[in-house]
Amino acid sequence: MELRHLRYFVAVAEEGSLLTAAQRRLHTSQPSLSRQIRDLESEVGVKLLERQARGVALTAAGRVFLDHARLALLQVEAATDGARRAEQPEKPVLSMGFLAGQEVVWLPHALRILREEAPEAEITLCSQSSPELALRLMRGKLDVAFLRPETQTSGLSFKFLAKEPLIAVLPADHRLTSRKKIRPQDLAREIYVSSARMSPVLKSVIEDYASKVGITLRAEYEGENLPSAMSLVASTGGVTLIPLYAQNMLTPNVVARALDDAPPTIDLVLGYNNANTTPLLLRLLSRADELVANVQDQSIIRYAV
Repeated sequence: MELRHLRYFVAVAEEGSLLTAAQRRLHTSQPSLSRQIRDLESEVGVKLLERQARGVALTAAGRVFLDHARLALLQVEAATDGARRAEQPEKPVLSMGFLAGQEVVWLPHALRILREEAPEAEITLCSQSSPELALRLMRGKLDVAFLRPETQTSGLSFKFLAKEPLIAVLPADHRLTSRKKIRPQDLAREIYVSSARMSPVLKSVIEDYASKVGITLRAEYEGENLPSAMSLVASTGGVTLIPLYAQNMLTPNVVARALDDAPPTIDLVLGYNNANTTPLLLRLLSRADELVANVQDQSIIRYAV
């Protein structure tokens, strides 16, 4: 079995079509790709894909094999990156990822610690969704990330930083803005805009909250991310729930209000790959409690720790 067999299989499984995978992802012919998939199934000894009128579907064995194939490719990619990094000069380098907007809160304090530990270090930054950050950690593309405790991960550890309460976001001219706090029953009567399409952890927290307080929040609109959800709130007159830190991203046509009683909370964690032994990363992790304390002391956002 060769790596290309795994790459071909993953591409077909994700596209749901031999033709689409051949043309868009693999730049090969469909007959050649079909032959490679047959060779793989022959070597594995079971059927991995069911040919259907419109594309292909995974068999039960194929679904199991897909998870392992993805992990194997991630490990090879991480090994390759690690080998290339070993050949680079000894200048300390640390790549950090943030949920969009979190860098406003955490980056200044993290940079101060990193500069104390290694003034000459090169720090690179990126902002993405939490699942994307977790994937980059698994692939060795990031050293550390401020994200959610994602469940679909392999080889990652998470160090708890804080619990963020959720808040409601409404149009600036909404009738409920006259209230300091929004009751759960008020949310249930409004058009609900989901802000969690790309965040399974946030979606789970909101669903658990709705179940606990006895309301139904059925999304009539879904935003790709927090900014798009807030745009939908402004344009539809609806409401959404977001983590507290995202109030840094509010536009003038929307406002935030606290939730009444005990608001739901979502964990913020520091994620890293267990196989990553970069000294600067280890020193940052050893001072994570200090990082949290500094944010608590100096940020206008009140977290629970």
